[in-house]
Amino acid sequence: MPDAVVLPGRMFGPNMPLLWYAAGVAERRGATVHRHTWTQPMAVPLGPKVEGWVRGEATPVLDAIGGTPLLIGKSLGTAAAALAAERDLPAVWLTPLLSQAWVVDALRRATAPFLLVGGTADELWDTAAARQLGPHVLEVDGADHGMNVPGPLAESVAVLGRVVVAVEEFLDTIGWPDADHSVG
Repeated sequence: MPDAVVLPGRMFGPNMPLLWYAAGVAERRGATVHRHTWTQPMAVPLGPKVEGWVRGEATPVLDAIGGTPLLIGKSLGTAAAALAAERDLPAVWLTPLLSQAWVVDALRRATAPFLLVGGTADELWDTAAARQLGPHVLEVDGADHGMNVPGPLAESVAVLGRVVVAVEEFLDTIGWPDADHSVG
């Protein structure tokens, strides 16, 4: 049975709608979803030291699961991009920290496929970087860091639907789960 690991944002827990539904796509494909909650307070500001903090949180989870799980990370959780690159893990990165060179560098080192999801009104998103990093990108015009768009709330709910479709299409494209991306 395949596994998926959810790494939340700083203030966006693993059961918030964006992560819940992205993980739900993996769950409907037979995956066991492991929703991580940060166990230690983040004592460092956003920067390269955050990668070490996230690594310290994520490594025991990944070691306990074994295999090559799908990573699903939101914002702060995308600081695990270096870990994903080292372990050749496929990933779905929701509102990744593309404003941080160290995250972009980690994504460049990745050999496993990943999906980037972000919005043009998110100051941590970088359209040019996202397009250069790979073919799997969902960019939503006007979406902020929470993937909310201006106007009626139904418009932001529709964005959530677009994210779910993008995750489904990404996993179809990479053939996940398969023998290479499941625990055996």
